[in-house]
Amino acid sequence: MKRVLITGASDGIGRSIALRLAKDGHEVTLFGRDKSRLDKVAAECGGAEVYAFDMNDHDAREKTLKRIGQVDVLINNAGIWHKAGGLETLSDEKVIEVINTNLVSQILLTKALLPGMKNKKGSAIINVISKSGVVAQGGQSVYTASKYGMRGFTDVLREDTKDDQIRIGAVYQSGTNTEMFKKAGEKFSTDSLTEPDDLADVVAYMLSRPEKLWINEVRVVK
Repeated sequence: MKRVLITGASDGIGRSIALRLAKDGHEVTLFGRDKSRLDKVAAECGGAEVYAFDMNDHDAREKTLKRIGQVDVLINNAGIWHKAGGLETLSDEKVIEVINTNLVSQILLTKALLPGMKNKKGSAIINVISKSGVVAQGGQSVYTASKYGMRGFTDVLREDTKDDQIRIGAVYQSGTNTEMFKKAGEKFSTDSLTEPDDLADVVAYMLSRPEKLWINEVRVVK
C-alpha cells in the first residue's frame, strides 16, 4: 500500500484515478477546489483525506502541505481548459490562470514534495498532461503552452532524478469525457471521447510495474 496524492480529484480523471487506486488498496489523499465533491469522492473511495483549496493560492498550498506530510506517489492531474479560439480572444487574466493552474502550481507542488520522495523505494510522480503536450492543435495556444511546459518539466525532472530511486512518468491523453470543456463554456458533446476510467486503468498499470520495469510515458490517441 502506498500513500497517493491526487490533484484535481473532485471529478473527471482525478476522481477515476482516486477510485481505482483506492480499490487497489492504496491510501489516497485528494486535492481539489470543491469540498462537497471531494467529500463525495472520498466516500466512494471508502475513506480518504480531503483538502479543498485553490492550487494557485500559495499560502493555502503551503499550509496544506505542512498538514499532510510526505507521500509515496504524486499524481499531478489538476488542470483547466480555455475556450478554443485565437490568442486575441483570451483575456490576460485567463492566460495567467491557465498557465498558473496547469503548469506553475504543479511545479511548485512537486518541488515541495520531491525531497521527501527521493531515495524512497516505490516512490513515483505521474503527470497527467494531455496530448496537447505533444501535438499542436489550433485554438489552444495557451493551453498547449502550459502542456508543452509540463512535458519539458517532466522530461528534465526524470533526468535530474535518475539516480534518486524515484520514478517519473507522464500520460498524454486524448480528449476525455469530463466536465472540463463545459466549465470553460464549450458546447460540444464529449460522449465519444476517452473515458476517465480507462485512463485510471493506465495510471494503475504504470504504478503496478516492478521496480526494474518502469513506463516513462503513455500516449493515448483517439
